[in-house]
Amino acid sequence: MKTLLLWDIDGTLLASGGAGLRALQVALARVFAVDGPLDDIDFAGRTDRWILRRIFEKFSLPATEENFARYLEAYVAALPAALANPHARVLPGVRALLAAAAARPDVTQGLLTGNIRRGAQAKLGHHGLWDHFPFGAFADDSEHRNDLGPHALRRAREHAGVDFEPTRVWVIGDTPHDIACGRAIGARTLALATGSHSLDSLRAHAPDAALPDLADAAAFWNLVG
Repeated sequence: MKTLLLWDIDGTLLASGGAGLRALQVALARVFAVDGPLDDIDFAGRTDRWILRRIFEKFSLPATEENFARYLEAYVAALPAALANPHARVLPGVRALLAAAAARPDVTQGLLTGNIRRGAQAKLGHHGLWDHFPFGAFADDSEHRNDLGPHALRRAREHAGVDFEPTRVWVIGDTPHDIACGRAIGARTLALATGSHSLDSLRAHAPDAALPDLADAAAFWNLVG
């Protein structure tokens, strides 16, 4: 039976050293001439479009599709410079684990992320990881995180040519929103304490499994098969 791994990005695969926040601030100034703090918005586990809506509410900007598109275009343009910071890094064990998964014929892996697709490509491409993911579900698909799972499953089926059993689908992330997103499609969930949530706080949301990070590859494969 084939296993499907659906990966979150920020706080799970990568730490971007605040690059996303900086790019959003740069884009806000360039497009709307607004210079204000964004660190009072809880980004963790949210979609980019959900975050944009909160920003627009905070600064009383018209939340039109045209304004969203202009802002996202400027955000993507600002990301490469923001990612070129000394704190942007791949998290422990990730490179080896993704390479091992790619080499296994019984494993398919894709993305299930709150990033828009171009943002995901910029972040993962900066670290040479984008090519590990032939498909994914992104904020382009929906503003709401729990809506993304069916898009990921459909694209996984189209890519691999098989229907994945729910017990063989793992949603892997670092926030309670990732756990809820996996549960919404009947998948199993692996929570990682590599972001802003502790292992104990993640376990309180009842994931199927929880690990401190991905440094122990044997522990990961013992869980997901």
